[in-house]
Amino acid sequence: MKKNILIRADSSSSIGTGHIMRDLVLAKQYPKKHVIFAVQDLQGNSNQKILEAGYSLSILQSNEFEELNRVIQKLAIDLLIIDHYDINSSFEKKLKKRNSHLKVLSLDDTYRQHSCDILLNHNIYAKKKLYKTLVSKSCKILCGAKYTLIREEFYKERAKKKEAHKEDSSTKIFLAMGGADSANLNIPILSVLEKFPNISIQLVTTTANSHLKELQKYVQAKPWIKLFVNSTKIAKLMRKSDFGIITPSVTANEAYFMRLPFLSIQTASNQKEMQKYLHKNNYLTLKKFSKQKFFATLQKMFFRLNDIQLKKFYTLTLQEKEMILKWRNHTSVRQWMFHTEPISMHNHFQFIDSLQNTQKKRYFLVEKNRKYIGVIDFTDIKKSQCFFGLYSNPSLKGVGDTLMQTIIDYAFTTLGVQSLKAEVIQKNTKALNLYLRYNFKISHTKFQEKILTLELKNANKSL
Repeated sequence: MKKNILIRADSSSSIGTGHIMRDLVLAKQYPKKHVIFAVQDLQGNSNQKILEAGYSLSILQSNEFEELNRVIQKLAIDLLIIDHYDINSSFEKKLKKRNSHLKVLSLDDTYRQHSCDILLNHNIYAKKKLYKTLVSKSCKILCGAKYTLIREEFYKERAKKKEAHKEDSSTKIFLAMGGADSANLNIPILSVLEKFPNISIQLVTTTANSHLKELQKYVQAKPWIKLFVNSTKIAKLMRKSDFGIITPSVTANEAYFMRLPFLSIQTASNQKEMQKYLHKNNYLTLKKFSKQKFFATLQKMFFRLNDIQLKKFYTLTLQEKEMILKWRNHTSVRQWMFHTEPISMHNHFQFIDSLQNTQKKRYFLVEKNRKYIGVIDFTDIKKSQCFFGLYSNPSLKGVGDTLMQTIIDYAFTTLGVQSLKAEVIQKNTKALNLYLRYNFKISHTKFQEKILTLELKNANKSL
């Protein structure tokens, strides 16, 4: 005789869809059992997903104890799986007391007390030792990545090789703020992403999203955004993306499994433990969304993808300071400076020290793939504009584009200026052609046109 299993979980526009999605994975672990889902018919639910997976529903009118208890007794349930934040230890204890034969498996994300026979925290951050005072000694504790509930599609997609983007060179971004996007962050996130060049967005959501119509309207006439509603190919979209923007939820377990670089934005209190784990393990995280912080975090992600590090001059080692002085005094570099005389070691160190006491100048040594490729600087920094300069490592060729892209990203995202300017000696055709290629325009000349001022406005940037 088949044993009966009841899974108690809910989904809605406010709760989200994550509980149901992971419970469907868990249900597959019991192929020889009769599995039923006890759910409420809440607005924006994903109950249809359960039916499509071949399981039956028991619709509840409330989350009251007596109603659930009647279902357990009527269906002769042997194992009750609870995945619900509104069912606590007292609720569980009372159910077991009323039904002496009943075994209880409780899913947990937040280290709560439970009265259950099996405790499952399938998240990558979960630690077994933290439950020792929260459950009975007889409780079986299952914790961590070993028990993460991952759908079959993810195993299949991870086994495939990462494909190079043949159609275009854009950076592919996977965006998932939860099936319901209860924090309504998709559009604010897209409005920030729109300022970045050469990107394409794979945006996933569900019909549980109460803001779906507004989102569909927003993405119209934006070919760089592809909207996927109720997609069954999440793993494939992750595999084809360069990085993700997600919540520290079930999706973080999946992105981690797919080895997809990502930044996470916390949108609910139950995501706190995952967010702490991600931050501790050097993932990019935001406790709360703000456009300004999101700007800066995105830039860090792009730098990571390109393996670019910016080192402030005044944090450099003695060896690094001596190295950039050698570059600066190299004939191929100083011949295009306004002051062509070699700089002394004393003056060099004195200048670097002075940078700690000003907000109007920022000088960086640029490192890519663990190689020092050049120097970039920002001067006369104001809210509306700044000037920049650059020079490459004299022993390297072909790094001008990387330095230029880094300058543009830093100026328009981190500094937030609207205008980026540079002064160039007219005969320096190599630099001049580089700037013109990035859509800079000549805005001013001086000293009988020997010095050109070039400008790039934020709206005109083109990478």
